[in-house]
Amino acid sequence: MASPVTPAGGTRNGAPPEWGGFEENIQGGGSAVIDMENMDDTSGSSFEDMGELHQRLREEEVDADAAAAEEEDGEFLGMKGFKGQLSRQVADQMWQAGKRQASKAFSLYANIDILRPYFDVEPAQVRSRLLESMIPVKMVNFPQKIAGELYGPLMLVFTLVAILLHGMKTSDTIIREGTLMGTAIGTCFGYWLGVSSFIYFLAYLCNAQITMLQMLALLGYGLFGHCIVLFITYNIHLHALFYLFWLLVGGLSTLRMVAVLVSRTVGPTQRLLLCGTLATLHMLFLLYLHFAYHKVVEGILDTFEGPNVPPIQRVPRDIPVAGLPIAVLNATAKAVALTLQPH
Repeated sequence: MASPVTPAGGTRNGAPPEWGGFEENIQGGGSAVIDMENMDDTSGSSFEDMGELHQRLREEEVDADAAAAEEEDGEFLGMKGFKGQLSRQVADQMWQAGKRQASKAFSLYANIDILRPYFDVEPAQVRSRLLESMIPVKMVNFPQKIAGELYGPLMLVFTLVAILLHGMKTSDTIIREGTLMGTAIGTCFGYWLGVSSFIYFLAYLCNAQITMLQMLALLGYGLFGHCIVLFITYNIHLHALFYLFWLLVGGLSTLRMVAVLVSRTVGPTQRLLLCGTLATLHMLFLLYLHFAYHKVVEGILDTFEGPNVPPIQRVPRDIPVAGLPIAVLNATAKAVALTLQPH
């Protein structure tokens, strides 16, 4: 078998010729001398690597110095930094509060559009509903239709307020302008909202098919009869005429509301309770506005402002001549003549 060929240069184990001197020195028995002539220039660390390492160390030292300086500044200016952070938090909270206020304002404007369908009605429809509020319809088997808008009822309430003010001014009641408008508005709106809520509660107990919006519209249009009766009787002061219009006009508007509630209620007992309560309150309210409202308002004004006593004025009076003696008349005439004579 042929022996392996030894490479040129006297090297072993297939080492290249340039490493021959290094291996001979190692074999020389512990000598640590390295032959630099046979080494490649690219072996080991170059000057470029040393420069990069030196630059990196300098950057780390700069970063460490900056962090230490910031830490010393934070310790020295700790209170100032705390105040700055607190001021930023307060400003942030104020900004958030203002943002919430603005969003609420925009949401309120958007919520106004929710009420728009309840006031979107034509004048012809309001006129027809005013006439229908005076005509009772006898239909019990099916629920009668109720207007689902608030424009007509609201205008009728304001009309009733104006009629009450007109009645106070044309009557013999001594009034003061301080709380007159507020009292009239409170009376009319209090009746409309209060009685509507109470009847709606009774309707809920009696299982009647009616909503709060429908109840407000029904009672609001029912005030049309009250406006007619009070406007006529405030200008024509006759009790007989008032009772006549109270029974005819007020009774027709009340019967209209009763007929609607009867068609939407099941059971004779529930119908009697609900309709009887509504009719009683509606008719008594008209009597109150005609007879007792002026006195109640005058009493309230006297309670808060004191009695209104007119100032005492001198009124000339005529002296009867037939009962006086002639001597007295002659003496009076002479005294007047002496007074009028020039000195």
